Parts: sequence; C-alpha cells; structure tokens
Amino acid sequence: MRGAAALALGAVFALGQPPFDLWWAAILALVALFAVLRDTGAKAAGWSGWLFGTGYFAISLHWILQPFQVDAAATGWMAPFALVGLSAGLALFWAAGIWAGRRLAPGPFGIGICWAAAELARAYLFTGFPWGLVGYLWAPTPVAQWHAVTGPHGLSLATLLLAGFAAMAARFGWRAWAAFGGIAAMWLGGLWLTPAGQTPQDGPIVRLVQPNAPQHQKWDPDYIPLFFNRQIDFTAAMPRPDLIVWPETSVPNLLKNADYALDIISEMAGGVPVVLGIQRENDGNYYNSLIVLNAAGEVGETYDKHHLVPFGEYMPFPELFARFDILGLAARAASGYSAGPGPDLIDLGPLGRALPLICYEAVFPQDVGAAPERPDVLVQITNDAWFGTYAGPQQHLAQARLRAIEQGLPFIRVANTGISAVIDPAGRIVGSLGLGRAGYLDVTVPQPAAPTVYSRTGDWPVIIALFGALAALIAVKRRAPH
Repeated sequence: MRGAAALALGAVFALGQPPFDLWWAAILALVALFAVLRDTGAKAAGWSGWLFGTGYFAISLHWILQPFQVDAAATGWMAPFALVGLSAGLALFWAAGIWAGRRLAPGPFGIGICWAAAELARAYLFTGFPWGLVGYLWAPTPVAQWHAVTGPHGLSLATLLLAGFAAMAARFGWRAWAAFGGIAAMWLGGLWLTPAGQTPQDGPIVRLVQPNAPQHQKWDPDYIPLFFNRQIDFTAAMPRPDLIVWPETSVPNLLKNADYALDIISEMAGGVPVVLGIQRENDGNYYNSLIVLNAAGEVGETYDKHHLVPFGEYMPFPELFARFDILGLAARAASGYSAGPGPDLIDLGPLGRALPLICYEAVFPQDVGAAPERPDVLVQITNDAWFGTYAGPQQHLAQARLRAIEQGLPFIRVANTGISAVIDPAGRIVGSLGLGRAGYLDVTVPQPAAPTVYSRTGDWPVIIALFGALAALIAVKRRAPH
C-alpha cells in the first residue's frame, strides 16, 4: 500500500513541471511523501523513494519517447525500454538519498540533506542529467528568483527541508507549522529579489529565425530546400536587425561544403551578422557547431558543442552495444559527434560577448557558469523537434529561463520548431515564437543585470553546506547509543 502511494505521489509531483506547472500540487505531493516515509525503516524508505522517483520521471520525461519515433521502423521498439530504463535509473539517485537519510537520522532533516546531495550527484555524475530538479517546481512563481542566490541545488535543498518539516506538523504542532512560514518567506523573498521589468527602446535588435522543420522531414531531400528557403526569406525581411540567429543544424551541409549556402545567407542578410548551426568535419571527427557569419560574409567565430547527449550524439561503449546487435544505436555510434574543447565566448558586435550553448548544454547550470569570463548575453540554438510538440520543448524553455535568473543575463533562444524566445535577466519572456510555427521575430535585447551571487560562487556554497551537514549527521550517528 505504501509503495502504491509513493508511485502515485511521484506522478502527482511531476505535475509541477511544464506544461502543467501545478507547483502547489507538487508541493503537496512532496509533503505527502514525507508523511508516508514517517516511521519507516531505511530499506522501506529507500524503496518508497525509488517508486516515487520512478513515477515522477516516467510522467515528467515522457517526451523521451519522441526521438525514437522519428524513424519508428528502426528505433520505435526501443522507446518503452528507454522511458522505463531512464525513469527507473534516475530514481535510484532519489532512492539512495532517501535510504541514506533514514539511516543517518530519524526525522526529515537527514532525508532532506541526503536527497539534496543525491540531486547534486545527478547533475554531475555520468556526464550529468539535471533535468527536472526538485527545485524547478518553483519556476512559475517568484520563488524561482532564489536561483540568483542559491542556484538550483540550494533551492532544492530548501524545498526538501521545508516539505519534510511540514509533514511533521500533525505530530509536532507549531514548530513544524513554521515550515509553512518558511515557504511564505521564500515567496516574499522571491518577490523582493525580482528585478524591475525592462522596457528597452534603443538596444540591439535580434531576429529569431524559426523554420519549423519536423524531425522526420528535416533531412529529407524533398524538404531541405523548403526549410532553407524559409530561413532565407525570414533573413531578408526588412527592416534589418543588428543580429540574426538561425537554429541548431539549420544549414544542410557540412561547413567545408557550405560556401554556396553561406554566400546566399550573407547576401540576404545584407551585412547583418548571422549566428547559425551547422555540422563540421575535421580530421575525420564530426562536430555539432555554431558559427558566426560576419558582415563580410566570412566565418568569424566557431564554437563546437562540448557537452554531448549520451546515446543521442555519441554512443558510450559502442562496441558493447554492437556486440548485442543493437543496430539502431550502434549505427549512430559510427557517425557520432566529437566533443568540443569547452565553454567559450564569441563576439556578437553590438550585443557584446556571448556564451554560446547548443541544445542540451543549456540544462547544465555548472556549464553556463563555466565561461572564461562573464558574458553580456547567453545564446542557445537548439533543435527541439526531437522532443515533440508538447512537454519537452516547454521544459527546455523553462530551464533556459532559470539560467537567465542564475546569471542575471539576457538569454536569446532559437529553436527549429519552437519555442524561440528572448528572456530578460529575471527570467521573463520578452518575445517568443510558439511551437510548430514557422516565422521570425525581431526583439530588442534587454541589458544584463549586475552579477548574481550564484554567478560568482556557483555550486560551491551548497556543496560545502551539504558535506558539512552530512559530516555532522554521521558524527551524531556514531555517538548515539546502540
């Protein structure tokens, strides 16, 4: 009975993520889980935590089925295994955290600390996958502004501790009810932290170019000219902006074979720099790249994606999968991408220095904070056609908003099928192009805000706090009479 309740609560907890954004339901589910965990042993708590996590990830990550349907005949059979395997695998982090927390302390404090540590580990280990972190449930609310101070892991820690103590309300009276006061304080603090809205009048203007090329048609020779010409038409539209941005892999040639296409783009841009996504090859290695086509029509800047998607852009242990005759995955391994050298800045003229991000890289707070110096703007090009037209692109956009808050920087996001947007340093969407729509949009780019606390410290304060708390729990546990 307890296990079924944990699984169902995990599914409700997933409703805190886009497109539902039912943050209040997610909070109630989290509080209810802590109530379920009350008076359980470590083994039962860990099992309940795994079921809760499995229910959560299965619902919130259901868009992972979409990439396997692009070529359903070859890879469709993998879809349910991918969803079940990913959900159950990610849930192991939560199970381990909850099990360890119950082992170390009887109340909610141990579980909250160890669960937050498990979320931190999920963001870093095995290349990391910080999608749908606990604290992201606050994204539609003013509480999200705490990302500028604590970062995502600090907010996850606070959320878990407050939910845990709220679950103790029936047993400990007013002392635990203070947890609800803590949530109110987080809300009021978020309102206080929210910068005033900007209404820039004479700043640089960026053009977002969204061709809306569905993934099953994107590389079809019959459709390639259609999508390319759409982008050309949008690029040539008057009046001219200060910068034009095309999405990820928007040019259908390798860079070394793209001179003709780049000449057309440059001519239609009329001297305006163009940021675009393209694939390039060097010494037999292939890269998912971003280039800046400058006013003279030359490739002025090149950035190669460095944080690649496992199983999507490269195959871990390809020989192992080939041995088991998993042809769909092994075939991709043979032509997978190589990783670029790491975060770097590019010059965008009137917009200043930008940190380029390609698709998946925008979900990693630590990568965005790893720029060699503070940029003036964040620029993400992506192809969210892989994620379908429902939850995946909306969750990806929500995480871009949080990166803007964390760094106090404007964020330019251009997606093949949407959602393309310009986001201000408070995470507000200044202008956007919706899902499944072909078009372009000219938007004035907001000015950067002052550097945030999180942009200066990164995850180190939370890491130190978690290690200190874990050390204290272990010390108390060892001194306790057996």
